[in-house]
Amino acid sequence: MTTISPWRMASSARSKADEALDTFGEMILIGAGSLRFAVTDVVRSRFSWREYIEQAWFMVRVAFLPTVLVAIPFGVIVAIQVGAVAQQIGAVSFTGAVNGIGVLRQGAPLVTSLLMAGAVGSALCAQMGSQTVREEVDAMKVMGLNPVQRLVAPRMAAAVSVGLLLNVVVAVTAMLTGYALNVGTGKVSSGAYLGSFISFAQPTDLLLAEAKAAIFGFIATIVACQKGLAARGGPKGVADAVNASVVLSVIALAVVNVAITQTYVMLVPQRIA
Repeated sequence: MTTISPWRMASSARSKADEALDTFGEMILIGAGSLRFAVTDVVRSRFSWREYIEQAWFMVRVAFLPTVLVAIPFGVIVAIQVGAVAQQIGAVSFTGAVNGIGVLRQGAPLVTSLLMAGAVGSALCAQMGSQTVREEVDAMKVMGLNPVQRLVAPRMAAAVSVGLLLNVVVAVTAMLTGYALNVGTGKVSSGAYLGSFISFAQPTDLLLAEAKAAIFGFIATIVACQKGLAARGGPKGVADAVNASVVLSVIALAVVNVAITQTYVMLVPQRIA
């Protein structure tokens, strides 16, 4: 039976920590560079709009149907659980507010983040990883082209735009599903359901949801592109990069969601009916 010495364990832990810091630093550089190139290229009329449109359409084709298929059962689950609890405590008239605001503030952005990380992010990472292992990215560098400018920036802009769209699709689908279940089953009247939602909802809720969607799209793209550009070892390396991209994106998006939500609650006064 072989034993691992504490020195080797400490050395392995340090190497993993260094690797994680290097990855985090590369993501920051790629994210800052893509933002800078996107802004400057648009101002100088050098932005690759064709690449942006192609990538945006590709992301819509990849994620739109899964978004709708996830949003419907999500709306059903939220409506059933909220309706059951509201009935128990005698607050059925507030079902619309709890259901609608919960979906708008938290549910829709979270579902969007998972779809961006799982569907869009994995596809982007596979794209970038394939180009990297085939040495297409190295060929671009030899020709004096910046991969962040030519590949990452258009994809980042497209992912942010598609994230905003998917968030609206999830929110509308889930809220309509909740409305149909609660009002259609006779648990609450249409006027009471909509009235409670209007009483407690505010425009900043929609702004929060869209801001989250944009940030989630940005983070998912940067993580996917960094992992794709760092892929090594042929097809297996691409598969490992896609797996790491999805896991890291989900963790990062969950942490960022908590931070944004807490900041919003502390800074934005909540409406009292």
